[in-house]
Amino acid sequence: MPLLSALIVDDEPLAREGLKLLLAEDKGIERVTEAKHGAEAIRLIRDEPPDLVFLDVQMPEIDGFDVVREVGPQRMPGVIFVTAHDRYAIRAFEVNAIDYLLKPVSRERFDEAMRRTWDRLPQVGHAERVLTSLLQTLESSPKYLTRIAIRSSAKTYFVSLADVDWMQAAENYVQLYAGTARHLVHVPMQTLHDSLDPAQYLRIHRSYIVNVSRVKEVESAGRGEYVFVLKGGERLQSSRTYYEQVKKWIDNPW
Repeated sequence: MPLLSALIVDDEPLAREGLKLLLAEDKGIERVTEAKHGAEAIRLIRDEPPDLVFLDVQMPEIDGFDVVREVGPQRMPGVIFVTAHDRYAIRAFEVNAIDYLLKPVSRERFDEAMRRTWDRLPQVGHAERVLTSLLQTLESSPKYLTRIAIRSSAKTYFVSLADVDWMQAAENYVQLYAGTARHLVHVPMQTLHDSLDPAQYLRIHRSYIVNVSRVKEVESAGRGEYVFVLKGGERLQSSRTYYEQVKKWIDNPW
């Protein structure tokens, strides 16, 4: 197995240090370099192209997507995007099944990304096709997320959000309930919420989002709270924090 060189691109020193520590334990990596901003990354990729780039999405002046545009998808090495809470990035990644890491990066998630990287690097032209598709998605993507990629250790499969009845926060994950099926996606609740069509998905609690087309009835629970009864029989209680949003929808649920 050939050894790889890696480039870490991030304007945050602690984020770079964290990835360096993770990479130091990977026996497949022989050399790690760093770029503190997008301009430096562009220069290093052009002059000393690495095999793999850990590319932060959110950087001042020249962000991660600008780096890809400037270098060109056809000249970019393999890319693992790194992001905090960028809803546009999440939508693009899910649509195109590009791998990404959410900060703070865990060892388990890092190892999973590296396994997929080793699987994909031999695929000639794969990175160029995926990055080209990503840029096209960013420039002409639908306004809201319509499907989401669910990753397991062996595969990635897609779930249409129109089929999801409701969603529940689980720390840095969200559990999707679609009929009798359950899907766990690694994304913060707020990030996912910001990517959803507000006419179709209503947040009623810090831990709950409901697909309004699945709501059968709403019962008043007093004190500014309501119980949402879904067509599948689930009962979800809203919180007073979301009273205004819930009341607005109840008054005009179209």
